[in-house]
Amino acid sequence: MIEARNLTKQFGDFTAVAGLDLDVAEGEILALLGHNGAGKTTTVRMLCSLLAPSAGTARIAGYDTVTEAETVRSLIGLLTELPGLYNRMRAPEYLDFFGTVQGMAPDVRRARTDAMLQQFDLGYARDRRLGEYSKGMRQKVALIRTLLHDPLVVFLDEPTSAMDPQSAKVVRDSIVDLRGSRRTVVLCSHNLAEAESLADRIAIIKRGRILARGTAEELKRSLLGPPLYDLCLTGPLAPYLGLLDFGPDADFAVLDQRANRLRYRTATPAAINPVLLARLTAAGAGVLTLAEVPRSLEAVYLTLMADAEQEKPGEREG
Repeated sequence: MIEARNLTKQFGDFTAVAGLDLDVAEGEILALLGHNGAGKTTTVRMLCSLLAPSAGTARIAGYDTVTEAETVRSLIGLLTELPGLYNRMRAPEYLDFFGTVQGMAPDVRRARTDAMLQQFDLGYARDRRLGEYSKGMRQKVALIRTLLHDPLVVFLDEPTSAMDPQSAKVVRDSIVDLRGSRRTVVLCSHNLAEAESLADRIAIIKRGRILARGTAEELKRSLLGPPLYDLCLTGPLAPYLGLLDFGPDADFAVLDQRANRLRYRTATPAAINPVLLARLTAAGAGVLTLAEVPRSLEAVYLTLMADAEQEKPGEREG
């Protein structure tokens, strides 16, 4: 649904995006992560046919973003970081205006407007001017504007910014619904937990280059190493330490041990964990818990950014 090859944008001597390659499948949610100035917004603007690339090509649903820009704009929805509402308008007339711009029939745009105002819990405020809305309400209206014409591809820049938890959940549920309807989504966010929970794949960008991409789990394994496990017994660990010997060739490393707890690392948990549990049980040990240690996308992001300061430009696949 989205294809970019060697996508590059220069502003004078400054390179905002440098030879970026990207593929996003139909129905996929891709989270594009990076600090301010990393090149996310410039990339999205080129993909949305709002900015011409200095080099390279991009296609949306097979349409070239430069030579077929008008068609591309009709197929996408774009939520920018700033809502950009017309403050003197009321929500229905504001949405009706943008529905008209997108070529929607009057009855269709009225029906979609009414349904989406209810979906996003704004029906009660439909007669207020947009200038009277809170930041979260304004963000909801901007999101409705983005989705009103039922676009094939949706670009969302900080979609839950300034929202209370309940409103943010409504928006996240709507993003999940887009995946269910085979809509393709590119999500730019600083909320790493949100990106991890919503995205099928993640791409991390810095200085206009993609440093790494893959699923959250692939990136964790690639950048943070094999998973960690915590074992907790009902009694002391010391009598059973001899059971931890899997031989010199086994992928098993003890990282910490104390009282009744053990932390270890293994890249082959399907082979190690059942054997370890069987040994402990046979020896009469009471196993209280055995669980993988949660590792956050934040740890992946910070590790990658630190590594990028020391490495030559390149890309890691998860």
